[in-house]
Amino acid sequence: MQRFYYSATCSSFLSQDAEGILGRLSAYNEFDLTQEQRDAWLEEIAIMKDTLKGLGKSGQIVFEYTIPRLGKRVDVVLLVDGIVFTIEFKAGADEYLVNDKEQVWDYALDLKNFHEESRNLVIVPILVATEAKEYSNSFQCQYDDKVYNPLFSNSQTLLGIIKAILEHEPEHPSIETHEWLYSRYNPTPTIIQAASALYMNHSVEDITKHEADKAGIDTCTAFILDVIKRSKENHQKSICFVTGVPGAGKTLVGLNVAIQQEQGDLAVYLSGNGPLVKVLTEALARDKVKKEKDAGNKCTKTEAERQVSRFIQIIHRYRDNMLAKLKQPIQGNVIEIDPAKVSKAAKATAAEVENVAIFDEAQRMWDMRHLSAWLARKKGLAGFPMSEGEFLIWSLDQHKDWATIVCLVGGGQEINSGEGGIGLWIQALNETFPDWQVYISDRLTDKEYAEGNVAKLLSGNPNVHMERNLHLAVSQRSYRAETLSLFVHQFLDLDFAGARATYAEIKERYPIVLTRDLDRAKAWLRSHARGSERYGILVSSKAFRLKPLAIDIRSQADIVPWFLNPITDIRSSLFLEDVATEFDIQGLELDWTCLVWDGDFRYDPVKHCWQHFNFRSDRWQNINQAEGRAYQLNAYRVLLTRARQGMVICVPEGNVADGTRLPEFYDSTYRCFKELGVEEI
Repeated sequence: MQRFYYSATCSSFLSQDAEGILGRLSAYNEFDLTQEQRDAWLEEIAIMKDTLKGLGKSGQIVFEYTIPRLGKRVDVVLLVDGIVFTIEFKAGADEYLVNDKEQVWDYALDLKNFHEESRNLVIVPILVATEAKEYSNSFQCQYDDKVYNPLFSNSQTLLGIIKAILEHEPEHPSIETHEWLYSRYNPTPTIIQAASALYMNHSVEDITKHEADKAGIDTCTAFILDVIKRSKENHQKSICFVTGVPGAGKTLVGLNVAIQQEQGDLAVYLSGNGPLVKVLTEALARDKVKKEKDAGNKCTKTEAERQVSRFIQIIHRYRDNMLAKLKQPIQGNVIEIDPAKVSKAAKATAAEVENVAIFDEAQRMWDMRHLSAWLARKKGLAGFPMSEGEFLIWSLDQHKDWATIVCLVGGGQEINSGEGGIGLWIQALNETFPDWQVYISDRLTDKEYAEGNVAKLLSGNPNVHMERNLHLAVSQRSYRAETLSLFVHQFLDLDFAGARATYAEIKERYPIVLTRDLDRAKAWLRSHARGSERYGILVSSKAFRLKPLAIDIRSQADIVPWFLNPITDIRSSLFLEDVATEFDIQGLELDWTCLVWDGDFRYDPVKHCWQHFNFRSDRWQNINQAEGRAYQLNAYRVLLTRARQGMVICVPEGNVADGTRLPEFYDSTYRCFKELGVEEI
């Protein structure tokens, strides 16, 4: 991808004729040059020529500079007196729209946060609505990061605004133009942004960090693609287990493999995380429609969704398709394909069409007891003899020639009853599929996976290959949240001394604040978000006594508009009415979050332990089972790690007149955060 379409010194730009500059821009244009785009570029050139003549300064002007994380380009970047001006033109516009303001602000924030040569520079975003009225700007930065709030200009006032900024700012060191133009770009996108860029560009190079040269997303993907290639050539069945630190990008690896394989043999990314699949499918379908429209092609939303669904699907749909082919009833604990339930053309192989299947959160597959009980109850299929992992291997094993499974494995993240962990997959490989080639991350033997029993389970399997490239060692999470997971881990493990020290390290770049007032928390979210940054309210799925705060978890959020739609939609997270639980947010992130803490999870300062509760009818009841306690602890682990840039924790005060919301249910947790040094607002 070309980093820019045109770049020249200000003096060189002024000496060139407009048609020549237009020719340079057109040469790198990715789409057919429409008359509308041609006219817009000519107007931008004319305005910038008039502006630079009046400015009389040396510097550099750049047209169509790439912002990789957003998959977009800045109309014009002007580098003058050590200041970066990002200028977005709206030709013919007679008003300054909120969406356009967010767009130019996003450009500035992305340069500040992810473009190495811009980290210490002053960045000034300017929105130019060419036919709008003159706007009275105030020159200010919301934070101390040297990014100005967006300024507004028409075609006549741009010169005055730039002059005013140069007078307002002290002198700055000059910018080394070549270094700036070709600066390293280290973005940390959300999974939605990353998947969108990946789907549009078929490359992860521009959308991920590069510190992990030996164990990065690109290296891991390449290794898996090579396993797929060798499996096909050698007519083998193979399975890869990928591990990674929290936020390392396991899901992105899976999507990357699925999208790259889409160009050849069919592959499918399968997840049991319904909200993640829904949100990704919708986001990619919207991107597809927009891209085709920009290219002058027709593409309906339904058609785009169909294309995306070829390689991103909910795992239960895939599983149920295979279950529908089985002989019923099951005899002698053996499952078989019913020839009458497959077409004649498919009898050579009863497997699904994809030779490659990627299973996200593979450790969260059901064990045999839970799957069998569920199938008997919901599908009328009694006596099912396999765990979910074993059945999925069996499904791919139905291919007569070759198949590859990719298991993306998280450690210590189970939040649903009946999830058996990665040990069930390995047990199935040992006992039922001994001919499969097994490629194991060399970290899968750590304690957090299969309770540390992986090495023992695999010790007698001759087809096991330990591979360091299947572990993702560097977090791709937000530049501000890289040590957040450590803080949360220490806090939930009751290591308050460690949590206090870690919080002291991160609080400047990752603010965590505390309040007992939900309205104050909402105001904090709104005041901290810039551009199109998203925020929202999170609660535990057991938080049944937040109804007095107008939070009812039984009224489930419509998760697609909650994550994707603008603030004008009351279903949007930005509207701060609907809330998401750990089940909605798992695998997804917001920029800023408010976690409202109910009485279901409380700190006991006397026993120095967590207390776990379910709400039943009219009272809180203890959760006594160890499994239930572990799931609740991990639910809060999810909720506390969903914010990329910062969060506010709201612990209500309770009500002495309400026996289900007594202040004592909340006060100890609130004091716990206070003692860690978390600032109250």
